[in-house]
This record gives sequence, structure tokens and C-alpha cells, in this order.
Amino acid sequence: MLVDANGIIRQPNKAAAHLFGLSPAELDGTHLATWLPQFANAAQRTDAAASGLRQHTNALRRDGLPYPLEISCLNIAQETSADTAVIVLIHAPPDDSGSSEDVERFKRSQYFARIGTWDWRIDTDQLYWSDAIYGMFGYQVGEVTPSYERFCASVHPEDRTHVRAGELRCIETGENHDEEYRVLWPDGTQRWLRETGNVIKDAQGNALKMMGVVRDITEEKAWANQLHQRAHYDPLTGLANRLVFEEHLAKALDRARRNTTRVILVFIDLNGFKAINDRHGHAAGDSVLISTCARLSAALRESDTLARIGGDEFVAILEGIVAGNDVKEEAHNIAGKVLAALALPIQVGSTHQRIGASLGIAVFPDHAPTMDKLIHIADLAMYEAKRSGNNQYRLGHSLALHAQIQDE
Repeated sequence: MLVDANGIIRQPNKAAAHLFGLSPAELDGTHLATWLPQFANAAQRTDAAASGLRQHTNALRRDGLPYPLEISCLNIAQETSADTAVIVLIHAPPDDSGSSEDVERFKRSQYFARIGTWDWRIDTDQLYWSDAIYGMFGYQVGEVTPSYERFCASVHPEDRTHVRAGELRCIETGENHDEEYRVLWPDGTQRWLRETGNVIKDAQGNALKMMGVVRDITEEKAWANQLHQRAHYDPLTGLANRLVFEEHLAKALDRARRNTTRVILVFIDLNGFKAINDRHGHAAGDSVLISTCARLSAALRESDTLARIGGDEFVAILEGIVAGNDVKEEAHNIAGKVLAALALPIQVGSTHQRIGASLGIAVFPDHAPTMDKLIHIADLAMYEAKRSGNNQYRLGHSLALHAQIQDE
């Protein structure tokens, strides 16, 4: 086949195309590097031609499998350019006894690595899958005929738009295609795949096909989600931890500034928890914390944020509070709901135990203009309530004034 100075294949004969698993029309106009990456630039091709020797190499066939070949090159002068074109001569290996083993080895490596190769004819929507891909879509090898329509139908409905947008971007710009998406198997199983590839164009810049690889990343996604859960949520109660609490509080304050509303911050410290833990053991203490979490969640609105920031310390963020309402009345109502939710005894083994709570309440922007100061005021108020007795709450108004005087 003739390869011009830009590396574009011209005038391939049937034998050359057959060795790549293509027709001459499919091979014509593609870049040599698509099938022989080791001859991607002109210097490599001219060096091969200058040597005049056959080189043993692996080509990439249409099906993505490596295929051992022998290549030799001849330089020729183009009539319309001073640049040098190359005639590439492709020779089937004299002994292909090992090629079937290589192919089988490659197929097995794809299967165990959960990675497969694909190519998509853009004009006809024909789709090729290597054997490993069938299982990624919930099929046995050869059970269905791959097509672009079948592929689109298998992609999760919520992911189809961004997958299609990624394909169009690759076709229009030549940028690498790299998308993660979910697929739904015929039995309803959901899997995560990552697909990478690029477009192959003819000499006129028209997109002919896309080729690439796809990999099953379901386990990677599950592990990443598990790590995220551990880093951001309390493993016992499932509540947000201190990191997420501060992120949510910062966002809540930003919304309150924009909407001219209030944010109420409630620090909750359990009383008597240590005695239960020491007397009945850690399993009983965990049971109390889980019950406390459920009761607090039921007492708050769905839009409120509840977090566990210490052994027996919780915090609640209530936002969207109307600015014109009386702060003391709002705090009294919230404290009443929380204390009432925790007042009933909790069953621990065969006994019923009671725990109390101390609440510290601070209001933005009334008590503090920043997140750090708001947290500080609520914390001080909670300790003030704890010193006052069981099941008490304190509002941070006087503490905020005291902190302001100290700052001044």
C-alpha cells in the first residue's frame, strides 16, 4: 500500500486490507499509525525504507487484536511534492503457528482485566465488540449482534446525553473520548464502565469511525464510594462528620447572606452517656447513640443538617429561618422539640435507660457574622447549659455580647 508524506494510506490492495481484517475501502484514507503505531512519523518510515530489511512487528487489526507481520518499505518520490512517500509491503509471517496462541492470550488478558476493544463506523452505525465487552453489557459472547442502537439502549437513561455529547465532541474536535457511564443489563443489573477512544478521519478530514477500549470500573466505583463514606460520615450513625458539618454550615451561611435569612446552630451534648457506657459496655453505648440519632432526625426537618462531631456530641444546622421572627421564641421551640425527643427512656438490653442533654444555640447573623465565631458562641452556650443542670438550653445572645466586648 502507498503511504503519503502525511502518513495517510493510499491505494491499498486487497491482500494488505485482508491482513488488517478490513476491506480496501475501509483501509484507504486512514492513518498508518492506526494499524502500525511504530511507524507513526515520517522519519520512522523513511528509516525503514532506507534499511531495505523486513521487520518483524505486531499490527493492530480491525478487531483490536495484535497480529504478527513482517513489514518492509520502499521510498518513492511524489510527483506533486518534494516530500517522500513510502510503499509499505506487508508480508504474512512465514510461520504463524504462534499467532493463534498470541490471540488467545490477548483475549484472556482482556477478559481478566475487564477491558475490551471496540470500533464504531459512524456512517453505518456498525459496531464491533471484542469478546470481553459482551459480558460488560450482560450478554454471552455472540448472543447478540453489536450495534450502536443496542449500545445506546444499554446505557443508563440518565447518562445517555453526556455520553453522546462526548462522542460528538471527539468527532468534531479530535479530542480524546473519555467517559464514565452506567449500563443496565437485560436482567436489571447496573454496572459502571469507562470508555476511551478517538476518531479516525480520512485525508479530507471526514470522520470515518471511532475506536477505543472500554473497561469495567464497577468495583473501583464501589471502593471509591466506600472511601468517601468513611471520610465524610460517621460509621456508627451514618451522620455527617465534622468535616461535612463545616462544609454544610459554610454553604448555609452563604445562602442566608444572599436571601437575608437566619441560620440557627444547635450544639447537643448528652448527659449520662458515659455512665451507661461504663456500666453496660460499648455495645450498649452504641445502641444509645444510634437511638439518639434516630430521635434527633425525627425531631428536625428533612432540610436540616444533623452531624455527630464527638463521642456524645451532636450538632444541628437549621437554615431558612425568617429574619423577622423572634430569636428567643425560635430557640425555645427548637430546644423544646429536641429535649422532648430525648426525654423518653431508651431500651438497653433488658433495661430502660434515660439520658439528658444540654443545648447551646447560636443564631446567624444575630450572634456572630462568621462561621468560626458562630461555632464558638454555640459551644460556649452549650457548656453554660451544662453547668446549669440537666436538660437545659442556653441562647448565645449574652455570650455573643461578651465575646464582642472581648474582641474590642
